[in-house]
Amino acid sequence: MSRPSSAGGAAGGLGAGKAGGSKHGGSGGATASAAAAAAAAAAAAAAAAAVGVSGSVAGSGTVTAAAVSLPATALPGQSAELTALFECPVCFDYVLPPILQCQAGHLVCNQCRQKLSCCPTCRGPLTPSIRNLAMEKVASTLPFPCKYASAGCMLSLHHSEKPEHEEVCEFRPYTCPCPGASCKWQGSLEAVMPHLMHAHKSITTLQGEDIVFLATDINLPGAVDWVMMQSCFGHHFMLVLEKQEKYEGHQQFFAIVLLIGTRKQAENFAYRLELNGNRRRLTWEATPRSIHDGVAAAIMNSDCLVFDTSIAHLFADNGNLGINVTISMC
Repeated sequence: MSRPSSAGGAAGGLGAGKAGGSKHGGSGGATASAAAAAAAAAAAAAAAAAVGVSGSVAGSGTVTAAAVSLPATALPGQSAELTALFECPVCFDYVLPPILQCQAGHLVCNQCRQKLSCCPTCRGPLTPSIRNLAMEKVASTLPFPCKYASAGCMLSLHHSEKPEHEEVCEFRPYTCPCPGASCKWQGSLEAVMPHLMHAHKSITTLQGEDIVFLATDINLPGAVDWVMMQSCFGHHFMLVLEKQEKYEGHQQFFAIVLLIGTRKQAENFAYRLELNGNRRRLTWEATPRSIHDGVAAAIMNSDCLVFDTSIAHLFADNGNLGINVTISMC
């Protein structure tokens, strides 16, 4: 089955699916003095949030803020109490530096702030932009849990390391691995295969470590994806052949294998793609990517089998292209 292309401007066309694959158009004990110090620190942080002890006001000069000093090593309970002060009232993630407040001193994270016209707590104006330097100083001393802690991630990180970690966190929800942007599904790794079987029934699954991926009608206009599943070694692999028009009149094919699994699991396997025909052979060998990485990143880095239309025609038979796919364990 082929859906209309979402890239290239041309219709994807329709074609009868064959056993080799289906076509898809489209391209988260202390002493009394230590306890008193902790209480004072928490009170100072709370006062900073409530009163709005701030650093700079955009366009209106600089306001000097009282510094908040914290013990070098925070107690577990103390850290939890302090990080709770940084909770965004809109998305419930953490407000991280640069920290801006409304005129009454309420905080909201920068992502949510961009979508708001007034403070979600007091309905007051969010402008002018007021930096809360005291809270930024407190934030720099605290570890913040990963936003995917509820899914099982146990890491707590400095605020500067948190965004980068969350981009690659293994507990981040998986998106639908099918190429194109039409399916917006997200879920756990365990739910990926049930989703594919229910929502993408046209995708064929072949058993075995050595199979032939048959892409039919490769001369279809526009951007087209051919997708098939391969099952072996107790895992499922997604085989993708994507055709893109890089610029007018010049089309390229990209072939790649993805593991329905984590990046660590993918390191245990290798795959080989091979085109054969007319006394010619073209081979690509690599480690499969996890579906967490997706097809787009591989294509952007050319980390896949890449060939143009003229090469495709050398190996095609009546517009159909067979790719030998071999999966092995490392």
